[in-house]
Amino acid sequence: MGIYLNPGNDSFTEAVRSEIYVDKSGLIAGTNKYLGTEQKYICVSRPRRFGKSMALNMLAAYYSRGCDSKELFAGMKIEKAPTFEKNLNQYDVIYLNMQRFLIRSGEQGVAEYLQQAVIHEIRKTYGKYFREQETVLAAALEEIYTNTGEKIVFLIDEWDCVMRERQYAEDLQKQYLDFLRDLLKDQPYVALAYMTGILPVKKYGQHSALNMFWEYSMTGQMDFEEYTGFTESETEALCARYHMDFAQAGNWYDGYRFRHFQHVYNPRSVVAAMKCGYFGSFWTSTETYEALKIYMEMDFDGLRRDVIGMLGGGSVRVNTRSFQNDMRTFRTKDDVLTLLIHLGYLGYDAETEEAFIPNKEIMGEFENAMSVGGWSEVMRVLKASEKLLEDTLRGDEKSVAEGLDRAHTEAASILAYNDENALSCAIGLAYYSARKDYRLIRELPTGRGYADVVFLPLPCSNRPALVVELKYDRSAAAAIRQIKDRRYTQALEGYSGEVLLVGINYDKSSKEKPHSCVIEKVVWNHNPMRNGSQHNPESGVRS
Repeated sequence: MGIYLNPGNDSFTEAVRSEIYVDKSGLIAGTNKYLGTEQKYICVSRPRRFGKSMALNMLAAYYSRGCDSKELFAGMKIEKAPTFEKNLNQYDVIYLNMQRFLIRSGEQGVAEYLQQAVIHEIRKTYGKYFREQETVLAAALEEIYTNTGEKIVFLIDEWDCVMRERQYAEDLQKQYLDFLRDLLKDQPYVALAYMTGILPVKKYGQHSALNMFWEYSMTGQMDFEEYTGFTESETEALCARYHMDFAQAGNWYDGYRFRHFQHVYNPRSVVAAMKCGYFGSFWTSTETYEALKIYMEMDFDGLRRDVIGMLGGGSVRVNTRSFQNDMRTFRTKDDVLTLLIHLGYLGYDAETEEAFIPNKEIMGEFENAMSVGGWSEVMRVLKASEKLLEDTLRGDEKSVAEGLDRAHTEAASILAYNDENALSCAIGLAYYSARKDYRLIRELPTGRGYADVVFLPLPCSNRPALVVELKYDRSAAAAIRQIKDRRYTQALEGYSGEVLLVGINYDKSSKEKPHSCVIEKVVWNHNPMRNGSQHNPESGVRS
């Protein structure tokens, strides 16, 4: 076993022996499918702590020649795949951690230092096949392939660290990209090239050196969706094993959405919660909110408004195609939002091309970033949101209307009320603190329309559900009538208990008291064992 050539299975063995290990070996069947094909160039980009290095260690354990990993993979999903034994420990693997080379290279240059180190190691095994004075890694590998016919699996970790950490060193970046192109593109010795990073490979200005790679990113993981993070079933199994509340796990760490897997969880945070025995924010141990703050404060028209809308539970349409895949070339707010998707601060729905804040953990990061920036008016709205919720639960219509008036006044420069959709985002922001005990659902399908905003209580919260209907220049009473006439409460599948119907109207002609509110209480008994369900009005806050 070597450091760069055939690193073996020690690292993956440590992972498998850990207290928590989730079997992601099905990924190997996917990479086997692309061995020796035109699709053999794979770039997988994900945020930090989403299991990128773990996947590389697993692939190294599977493909590396010179070690026996059959017992290590016994009982795993890949063992049942038809290609399992055919490719097991059958390839020379070259494993390159680019972060390590960048740190060690100093003034020498990443490519030069890397080639020197790797050639020194492979010379021990294959030195008779290339010139003693050879300094170009690609040339050495060409000679080895010519003499042996053996193909190589390349595993490259943190491929984009040069782009992220040397953002303004354009000559270094181009030299590095040219090195990778010479090493990998159209080379007959490449069986598979699997690269990981935070940023996808597409373009850096006009220098598209690695256009042979297929991109699997946070805007589209394609057939690697299942291996991006923990799936719903994997997280549910861990919650059962550690006696943790599954609904809370979803509230904290779910929200990364793909075409087929609609619920993907942050794996590192889930593991940390299980091991610590409580739900909280573990994001800050791997990423500081200062980075988020820098991007939030970029002066692009509409960016602040979009961030506020997403804090209110809304989604924002994003054109991800203009992004240059670096961390300094921003031409529009879409470029900033796309970067935040790749960094994991935003989820992304490829079907609707919309971005959103995925979960409670990330909402906390946005709140942290705003608390030390120029967002004082928004922070006052957030701090007042707890009282607004308590006023709502008490049925205090007057206080709720006054609280919404104050929220609108505080953030009038950002929370523009142009229509019911904008009002919905603003109301979601005003009720920001409700996310501690509720799951906020905007535009909930009911069969007879869409409920504007629904707050569905988490199982442990002991709170009533809230169905909020919004009107613009009409009346709060009309909002309540619509909830009843269209039977919006029937959409609360699986929920039984008190429901507060909250009708809110915004009257743009009223300067002093633009908001009005009506609150009614009903009891919703949902029993899936019966043919129908009961909707029993109860003498509540308003009769």
